[in-house]
Amino acid sequence: MEKITAKTVRRLLPPRRADGHKGDFGRVYVYGGCAGYTGAPVYAGEAAVRTGSGLVFVGVPEEVYPIVAARCACAMAHPIPERYGDLLDRVRACDAALIGPGLGRGRAAEENTLGLLRDCERPLVLDADGINAAAAHIDVLDRRTGAAVLTPHQGEFLRLGGDLSHGRERAAEDFSRRHGCVLVLKGPGTVVAAPDGRLLVNSTGNCGMAKGGSGDVLAGMVLALIGQGAEPFEAAACAVWIHGRAGDLCREELSEYAMTPVDLIERLPAVFKNLGF
Repeated sequence: MEKITAKTVRRLLPPRRADGHKGDFGRVYVYGGCAGYTGAPVYAGEAAVRTGSGLVFVGVPEEVYPIVAARCACAMAHPIPERYGDLLDRVRACDAALIGPGLGRGRAAEENTLGLLRDCERPLVLDADGINAAAAHIDVLDRRTGAAVLTPHQGEFLRLGGDLSHGRERAAEDFSRRHGCVLVLKGPGTVVAAPDGRLLVNSTGNCGMAKGGSGDVLAGMVLALIGQGAEPFEAAACAVWIHGRAGDLCREELSEYAMTPVDLIERLPAVFKNLGF
């Protein structure tokens, strides 16, 4: 099975024009957050900034907006519009969107998620409760015409109807073909699968990354690379390797016990520099 390596990432990362401005490097949208889960959209948004996005918007419920806004150093937070049509317009004004970090499982969140899957042609990344919403209505995902990337851990994958009885690689490949999406099956040796049969296995990362918030960082990184023009499968492959390499640097400097999702974000510059960017 082909593994993702530093050479793979150097080849696939989208180039950055020397004369580019912020509008050239992607406008991306993070839709998430709820009471008790205010960190998730912050991690995703800040990871997107660190992964090269020109403009990052973070939409969260009104009741948690002050908390999230105070924590977003570079991403731009705002309250989610009350009308679904206004939310759809905001997402359509961006190059790609991430749905799910800390979103919760309320009725409005589920309806908005399904609506965006149905109505928004922009590439969408689904993580956490975005995945949970799709799992209950997999037909909406199947009918989607725009690109979709799903980033489930094992439990979420099973809720989606995935079958692990023949191994993770076969499971990811089968699911991706059946539902027409890019699948990032997280865990030791994260698997990235595309509907056309392409399959890659990650070669970086460690168990110190198994903490709440690490997945939000990864989802924000995938979002950023898609927003900069990377094809979704290639964006996912690059993001999982860079994410894992940041985790390996954290292990070397901080130990597997002590690293945090914030530490992962802070190690991203070193990873990009070591890749030669």
